[in-house]
Amino acid sequence: MNDWLKTLVVATATLETAIKVIGDGNMRMALVVDEEKILQGTITDGDVRRALLKQMNMETLVTEIMNKNPTVASFSDDRDTLMTMMKSEHLLHVPIVDTMGHIVGLETLQQLVENVKHDNPVFLMAGGFGTRLYPLTKDVPKPLLKVGNRPILETILIQFIEAGFHNFFISTHYKAEMIREHFGDGSNWGVTIKYIHESKPLGTAGALGLLPMKRPGLPIVMMNGDLLTRVNFEHLLDFHDEQGGIATMCVREYDFQVPYGVVTIDRQSVSSVEEKPIQRFFVNAGIYVIGLDLLDKLDGISYLDMPNLFEDHIDKGSQINAFPIHEYWLDIGRIEEYERANHEINI
Repeated sequence: MNDWLKTLVVATATLETAIKVIGDGNMRMALVVDEEKILQGTITDGDVRRALLKQMNMETLVTEIMNKNPTVASFSDDRDTLMTMMKSEHLLHVPIVDTMGHIVGLETLQQLVENVKHDNPVFLMAGGFGTRLYPLTKDVPKPLLKVGNRPILETILIQFIEAGFHNFFISTHYKAEMIREHFGDGSNWGVTIKYIHESKPLGTAGALGLLPMKRPGLPIVMMNGDLLTRVNFEHLLDFHDEQGGIATMCVREYDFQVPYGVVTIDRQSVSSVEEKPIQRFFVNAGIYVIGLDLLDKLDGISYLDMPNLFEDHIDKGSQINAFPIHEYWLDIGRIEEYERANHEINI
């Protein structure tokens, strides 16, 4: 129950504060307490994402999004009791309280279960030319550009390994031999890495059709090889399983401020003027969970990007889930983003 004190927030705190507490800590939860440290409610990663999907303002009070009746355990409960409680109620976290309701700890299922392992294949896209990062990518493929002391793709790989994944596929095209030489078969990291080579670019979805037919009967986690993020992949898989559907797309809120006053006109009359309004959208974050039903429809020959694949299936009535991410996320597509990544890696 280390670091649980860092999860505490007061009832007057905002959604923005809760997001920071959840993102900065390793407990993936915020505990809402009063002045006497009596538990008022809990806020999980899922609560935050539901609030974001509703496009709640960052100044929203935590009391509006928290679970006001969370399951709690007593400080006298042993490990077996906690395990039974969490598994029977499908909980990832349990606040520990004393007889007066004061919060005295926070237990997580991850802490109770050692050697967490996910057999889901992870498909990392590393075949792009990195044109917008030229001349940095003249002699080095973009996934091997270093942020801090290691290549971008190695940082992504290690993040998945630390989350319990061990079965990797890397798609290659531009300077494929350099990527193969760096990562080999994955034995240096204690995992398995296989390569999917695109003799011609097939797009962000088309390359999935080149995966071997023999694979675990589990959804595949897919991620662009030029992203840095702290998204919790286990939460992503749980969300996909809970929601159903053939795929899940990670999305991120993007704000755009119109630099002028926007005029609404009714016939010839001005009905309103809004000065420099802010438009909010959800954008594709380049991380997906792909179900087997969708995967089996890809031929490995046709060029296809993920948005087109999803649009086609949405038009046919299929369910594609949106998983909003609030954690750190940076798409390293341009020189300025690469420089920003190297600056932020040390913060």
